[in-house]
Amino acid sequence: MAEIGPPPLTGIKVLEFAGLAPGPFAGMLLADAGASIIRIDRASDTRGLPTPDALTRHKASVSVDLKSPSGTAFVKELVARGADVLIDPFRPGVLEKLGLGPDVLLNINPRLIYARLTGFRRDGKYAHMAGHDINYIAVSGALSLLGRADDTPHPPTNILADFAGGGANLFQGILLALLARQTSNKGQVVEANMVDGSAYLATFPRFGLKSGVGARGRGRNLLDGGCPYYETYETKDGRYYSVGALEPQFFRELVRGMGLQDRGLEEKRFAFDEWPAMRTLFRDTFRQKTRAEWEAIFDGTDACAAPVLEYGELEDDPAREGDQRPSVTLRRTPCLAIKRRPEGQSDPVVHGQGAGVAGDGYDGEPLAPGHGGAQLLEEWLGWKKGRDYDVQEGAFVLAKAASKL
Repeated sequence: MAEIGPPPLTGIKVLEFAGLAPGPFAGMLLADAGASIIRIDRASDTRGLPTPDALTRHKASVSVDLKSPSGTAFVKELVARGADVLIDPFRPGVLEKLGLGPDVLLNINPRLIYARLTGFRRDGKYAHMAGHDINYIAVSGALSLLGRADDTPHPPTNILADFAGGGANLFQGILLALLARQTSNKGQVVEANMVDGSAYLATFPRFGLKSGVGARGRGRNLLDGGCPYYETYETKDGRYYSVGALEPQFFRELVRGMGLQDRGLEEKRFAFDEWPAMRTLFRDTFRQKTRAEWEAIFDGTDACAAPVLEYGELEDDPAREGDQRPSVTLRRTPCLAIKRRPEGQSDPVVHGQGAGVAGDGYDGEPLAPGHGGAQLLEEWLGWKKGRDYDVQEGAFVLAKAASKL
């Protein structure tokens, strides 16, 4: 095996303003790749209780009174002393009102990547409205594609806008800006929003509205629940099985495994009028065996049929592929491990470097405001409490001689 180097974002310093869901998720992706993250919590949240944010692994916290000059001066000093990335999760204008907008901070540190994430577009008709994931995918058009034919549009929990179109999209923008900085030596503002992010993710089905792939209306097409061989079915024991046998050779494997060969089903695959009867046949057939019995039939085949696994069984059954790992394997510079394990007992390239985190990726570890901040301030800047900064009523402030900002 080639020599393993440090995680790819080692040495990158990130200031993440405390928020919920998409902003912290972007920060967590950076942290998993080795970046050093200081979360900036509100000083009013320093009663010893953690914030609701569970996306905290590999992060530390400082608590700051952002409404006071001493608090904003503390943030500015961290930016001036070499922060690489700042994550702004707030609605438009919040940090500008605090004197911490991009014009101010990029003037202090021209190499700063000022990363901003909003729900609605900053320049759109909904810019000043509150919203949640369901609203962002609604106005993006993506929600109109999701759900059963005879039901209302149905959101896929808050995965699509908050996390895929929001946090992961912002993470991508930060990486692009860091790459551009290698050439220009300058930072920049990165703006992501969940409307454009989810619309971009919906590129293929959006094209399908005009190409014929998705032209039959929501829930009536090949990939959206309309097709009986791209569907989920209940098994005898009340569990579920997924079927995705789109290609003819996979469909043959599927009907053979179900014991439905020689019924002319292959010739009826694209006969839309036959789909309801085929769905009924598949539904009745899957109910005749337990999920485990279907697994015994389909495991190792090309039927494109697999069990719908639940996180409880993934977490507890070592035979399942439920151990949480980095989302991508880098062969020379692996990301950090998620699942805890004794040092050296698994491949650090595949499973990630280090011993993992509390909760193994199934339980989010809360991060109390101020926890771990002193250690990272010393690692980043060599700062010592009482010499370079103090903590007053739970708020981190600069020592009087620490800054002239």
